Amino acid sequence: MAIEYQERAIDRHFAAFICRLAGREADGLFRLVVSLASSAAGKGSSCLNLADITGLIVIADNREILMPGLDVLMELLKSTAVVSYPGGELRPLVLDASGRLYLCRYWKYERELAGILLQKAAATPGDIDETQFHAILQRLFPGKPDMEEDRQKIAAAVALRRLFSVISGGPGTGKTSTVVRILALLLEQPGERKRIALAAPTGKAAARLKASIERLKSSLDCSDDLRAAIPDDVVTLHRLLDTLPGSSRFRYSSKNPLPYDTVLVDEASMVALPLMHALVTAIKPGSRLVLVGDMDQLASVEAGAVFYDICNAAMENPASKVSQCVVRLERNFRFSDNDGIARLGRLVISGKEKDALDDLKAGLLSGISWHPVPSKSEFRRFLSPRVIEGYRSFLETSIPGEALERFERFRILCALCEGAYGVSGLNRDVEGILYEAGLIEPSGRFYKGCPIIIAVNDYALRLFNGDIGILLPDPEKGGAIRAFFAAKDGKVRSFPPERLPLHETAYAMTVHKSQGSEFERVMLILPPSDNELLTRELLYTGLTRARLSVDLLADETVFSAAVRKRVERKSGLKEGLMAGS
Repeated sequence: MAIEYQERAIDRHFAAFICRLAGREADGLFRLVVSLASSAAGKGSSCLNLADITGLIVIADNREILMPGLDVLMELLKSTAVVSYPGGELRPLVLDASGRLYLCRYWKYERELAGILLQKAAATPGDIDETQFHAILQRLFPGKPDMEEDRQKIAAAVALRRLFSVISGGPGTGKTSTVVRILALLLEQPGERKRIALAAPTGKAAARLKASIERLKSSLDCSDDLRAAIPDDVVTLHRLLDTLPGSSRFRYSSKNPLPYDTVLVDEASMVALPLMHALVTAIKPGSRLVLVGDMDQLASVEAGAVFYDICNAAMENPASKVSQCVVRLERNFRFSDNDGIARLGRLVISGKEKDALDDLKAGLLSGISWHPVPSKSEFRRFLSPRVIEGYRSFLETSIPGEALERFERFRILCALCEGAYGVSGLNRDVEGILYEAGLIEPSGRFYKGCPIIIAVNDYALRLFNGDIGILLPDPEKGGAIRAFFAAKDGKVRSFPPERLPLHETAYAMTVHKSQGSEFERVMLILPPSDNELLTRELLYTGLTRARLSVDLLADETVFSAAVRKRVERKSGLKEGLMAGS
């Protein structure tokens, strides 16, 4: 089979650098393998699995290179001074016995992460009073004897009995309800009250968890004193680890661990390998780590699929140490069994392409409106009434808090960034529609009502990738346009738009950037032709961002192709965790 390799500049320069170090500038095969390893990391894998490229004809730079067998590739790499083996002196590349080729730092992250998680999985905390524990557990989860197995109760018990625990479940399965009860269980244990940190990958996810905890703890069967002690301050992971000014390093690390007895992370599927490594190494050996998320969602934008690999290792090897730490919640409390969004999400993530299409064609999915993708000439006409209805409410108020809240009711989600059916094209179309409707006046770059999404972290301003803001006039600043963002105390904070880090217009956003968010209504737009980014995980994630309804714009062939494809991220983490039996 032949594949055309589109080499990025960074892959080309990295390969050239490694070839110079190895003294192999003239070795085209070696250069290509190194470039492919760099490309794999750029596409989200922590390694290049050499078995995947053996026998391929790779077309690169107008040349065809036939990739030899696995043994030949491994011998080629072993013969250089820039490739090391596990247990040996570290070099720029690491090749393991299974034929996985790593950039050194990703191998280090993966190996250390697996080692720490296995240690925690094998350890049990010594701070549990068994009699008191069972009584509190029964009070917080008062299930009837004839009820089906209460997996929320099991998840809470595992979180208390283990130093490492994982709770995976789709929207509406009660993850946050379980989290609140876990917090109560921890605080009711004897001795000094536990120090607990709550975190999430993005500011939006942190705000959602905070709001949910505030709402749910009021109904807990516990004393007022305990209810007041349950923490609801949720921070981003970068803020928890405390990024050092002007650096990508953190204040907290293995040498200066976090001062908490328990660290709980929501939306953990979004956490990339480097950040998860930084977190886990910064947690004290005797402290608990609880990861909460949905293994079926899209993985992080950066390298790694850590949460998925952990859950997958538990499912594939029930005898492993990690398996005893993972609980999957499956019963949906938010949606009925007949709810269209929940049903379509289940069919999509299970790869049941025919059943999903049959239900869409028959109109059997409540809350789902399916439309073929309009032609470019008809697209704006299709969008116009839906965009005006979706965004009118937030544009008709000048109160920042109200505008931010109303903006979260509706969102356009795209699979792609570029093109007429991607984020850039949709944002232009939406601006034109709203201008013609008299709802905005985009006279310049910064105009009243423009929603924005932060694209890079700015630690000085405490603005992070994925944070949503709205540009509005500030009466306290003489009516000057300011960028308003929600603050964790329920208030808002504002900045001159000129001071903001890199940001984008946010009427439309990618499904990837919508993770950690939830909207009443979603318009999910797929391009009219297939793309490697279209997978069942992307569809599932986009669909499940909506609470009430979804407008799905997708041609049948493109939808079917997406349901058939899974995200494939290569790593050795699953195997490393499965080995810990």
